[in-house]
Amino acid sequence: MTILPIISAIVAFLTVLLLTPWLIRYLRKIGLTVKDQNKKNKPLVPISGGMAVMAGLFMGIMTYVFFQTFYFNYKEPMIYLFAGLTTIIMITLVGFIDDLLIKSKDESSGLKQWQKPLLTLTAAVPLMVVNAGITAIWIPFVGRTDIGLIYPLVLIPMGVIGAANMVNLLAGFNGLETGMGIVYTGMLGLYSYFNGREIATFIALIIFVSLIAFYIFNKTPAKILAGDSLTYLLGGSIAVIAILGNIEKAALIWVFLQWKDKISPQEKDILSPTHTDKNRKIHRKTNNHIFYNIRTNILFINVGDLN
Repeated sequence: MTILPIISAIVAFLTVLLLTPWLIRYLRKIGLTVKDQNKKNKPLVPISGGMAVMAGLFMGIMTYVFFQTFYFNYKEPMIYLFAGLTTIIMITLVGFIDDLLIKSKDESSGLKQWQKPLLTLTAAVPLMVVNAGITAIWIPFVGRTDIGLIYPLVLIPMGVIGAANMVNLLAGFNGLETGMGIVYTGMLGLYSYFNGREIATFIALIIFVSLIAFYIFNKTPAKILAGDSLTYLLGGSIAVIAILGNIEKAALIWVFLQWKDKISPQEKDILSPTHTDKNRKIHRKTNNHIFYNIRTNILFINVGDLN
């Protein structure tokens, strides 16, 4: 069965690779485009590339489930896999709705601030109803404690909402969201693998290869923009991987690094460039931003078992 995740990853990669060009043409046809502020002439570029990544994730997981069911006759962990997939699909659709609410070609106005957490809360329901994760957690000065229903009813929705909105904070440049997503899904996947968390490792692998395929079209100069559909997908994916893999502390380290990156002077300089030649520097700054996250996220595979 060790070859099955690899086959599923190849299916996911090819799905995104083949579907994205069609998606670009379709989004142009329906007028779902915005001005790319990172290019000199600010051309209209299709937005909401997260739908292609979601398709790759869906096909990769369905390939895995098909062979597990009809060939290996192994169905035990499928309920958690389907719960995680449902959460990611629901939260991606919230992002897609956000992308659809475009009032002008200059920018995407999106959902109201109070609507975002309310809608993303519904995406946590699949994980809540299957009681995903382990309710025994380590509390400072108290030790390991079983918090019972507090975990599925309080912590899971908080994690899903928080992760989705955290990823959405760090976006804006061609390839930035996708490149950073490759970094932290890869690191969380490696951490899950070394700690024997099979379902979390598999989901991280499928998202990782799907993002690599999408990056081909999203890198500078981008043929399609990530949009909120991708940032929400990434946030939901982090929450799902953390909960199903019981690696919440590793995910919290990522959240801390993301927040630190957001408020740091380096981030302010990247997101608010004052140079007259800013368009020539964007590609270099985006790459520096991604490599910064590689350097910080590498902590995951060096900290041992945090749970």
